[in-house]
Amino acid sequence: MSPEPALLKEQGANEMLFFFQNLINALQWGSFYALIALGYSMVYSILMLFNFAHGDIFMVGAYIGFGVSSGLIALAAWGGVAAPNWLILMLTIIFSMFLTSFVGMAVERIAYRPLRAAPRASAAITGLMIGMIMETGNLALLGARRVSFPALIEAVTYNMGGVFVTNKKIMIVLVSFLLMIALHQFVGRTRWGMAMRAMAFDYVVVPLMGVPLNTMAAMTFAIGSSLAAAAGILFGIAYPVLDPYMGILIGWKAFVAAILGGRGSVMGAALAGFLMGFIEIFVAMIFPSTLRDLIAYSIILLILVFRPHGFFGEPYSARLRL
Repeated sequence: MSPEPALLKEQGANEMLFFFQNLINALQWGSFYALIALGYSMVYSILMLFNFAHGDIFMVGAYIGFGVSSGLIALAAWGGVAAPNWLILMLTIIFSMFLTSFVGMAVERIAYRPLRAAPRASAAITGLMIGMIMETGNLALLGARRVSFPALIEAVTYNMGGVFVTNKKIMIVLVSFLLMIALHQFVGRTRWGMAMRAMAFDYVVVPLMGVPLNTMAAMTFAIGSSLAAAAGILFGIAYPVLDPYMGILIGWKAFVAAILGGRGSVMGAALAGFLMGFIEIFVAMIFPSTLRDLIAYSIILLILVFRPHGFFGEPYSARLRL
């Protein structure tokens, strides 16, 4: 006998709720990947090198956010000021992005600028070494013990028609979208953004027209690092346990998202980051979690076979300086 129509309807409703529940989780993970992938994409679009230390800059930004938030909480307690948590969180994001931007500029000035005329393999190896220095430096300063990010937001769960969404997830997705929109407006509507787009088009000729290459390189690293810091803080809010090696795996996955989005495309990197989150979550929803990365990367490889330049990459960009 066939199942009752009411039972089929109930099963279909449960599957839809399960789908939307995982969609929310995918948006949260995609937010992390997208913010980090933007830094990879911006640096590669202008300097034609991959900053393989970018995942560890994400880690450094998370630890800077931990220090800033802990300091603000202690300062408010010492001064007897009842500072609301949302204000501490906002100041933590702003100060941490500002401080981490200097980390990015220092990496560019010390590690990459002397190798600008060197083979690209030298810059890639240097990026890996810088990442290891950050990891071991963190271990030397703070030890191997993991730290817990301060609970700046009290978790509140909302039941939206059977889909449970926390205020943390809503905040993470909204802040990520606002930062991406701000970057898109900066690149598309300001003189500095126009200079960045021009250098992404022709790395050799544009500096001859008066655009300072060193300034643009430092600015690109600063913006990318500040976005990585924001991703680190948001990650710390969602998953409050931080460790020195937290940036390795998520950094490599964001790198894949940057390639998938296309060279120099802000929108492409953002969309590919969210796609990366969707693929991971929904693959784990259908298949065993041990096969998640295998199936996810196989899907991405299949996409790149048909779109070798990424979603928004141009064919000329693959031949420009290689």
